[in-house]
Amino acid sequence: MVFSAEEIERYARHIVLRDVGGPGQQRLKGATVLVVGAGGLGAPALLYLAAAGVGHLVVVDDDTVSLSNLQRQVIHRTDDIGRAKTDSARDAISALNPHVSVDAIPVRLDARNTLGLIETVDVVVDGSDNFATRYLISDACVLARKPLVTAALGTFDATITTIRAHERRPDGVPNPTYRCLFPEPPPPGLVPACAEAGVLGAVAGLAGSIAALEAIRAIVGFGEGLVGRLLMIDAADMRFETLTYAWDPDNPLTGETPTITDLSAHMPAG
Repeated sequence: MVFSAEEIERYARHIVLRDVGGPGQQRLKGATVLVVGAGGLGAPALLYLAAAGVGHLVVVDDDTVSLSNLQRQVIHRTDDIGRAKTDSARDAISALNPHVSVDAIPVRLDARNTLGLIETVDVVVDGSDNFATRYLISDACVLARKPLVTAALGTFDATITTIRAHERRPDGVPNPTYRCLFPEPPPPGLVPACAEAGVLGAVAGLAGSIAALEAIRAIVGFGEGLVGRLLMIDAADMRFETLTYAWDPDNPLTGETPTITDLSAHMPAG
């Protein structure tokens, strides 16, 4: 894969990095990343993935830009209010880096379309804002054997982890799934939506940037990463803590007696 002179200059700070270099930049150029959600988490993740030179980005979001989004969803502008977030994100990415191609898909993911999308990409970044979608995406990534970076926002806090459940640790034990970390979603109403509880905008930028870093790490291959580790950010007191979690032999996806072999459990009743 040959870089133009303009690309060599654009990515010069990557190319001189020992752990990235020309080969790593080529892997980025040849990669396809699916980002679910062009909101608070997806916006900074998309911008940094585009700036890094990921060759193809797939953006999925069924929402439109509203004025209240602009406090944290930095990929959108005031003139984008009312537009599909996927269209606004595509235009911002193209303006930032014309070497990146973008598929803008303005749909809501469900059990019928998720697996087909995930099977076509190299890495998935989940910036969705609800538990149903997080479990759907994480289950689909396990079934499709794709790495997943998943992040979630609170008011002044955020969490990020990377799932590579299709691989094993050096000792032969499987890597954990999202269901090893969170076996069941919380009861409805227990975790308020950001429209009710609020969210500090810069926290979204911090978490989305770390999610982009994890996706870049998954493509290039350097450092330890967040497989089997949940990074917890407390922005109110500026604390970063890491919770280690492991494969659960009782998990329904990759446990000793799997019960989830497709996405039928995510189909609506009736």
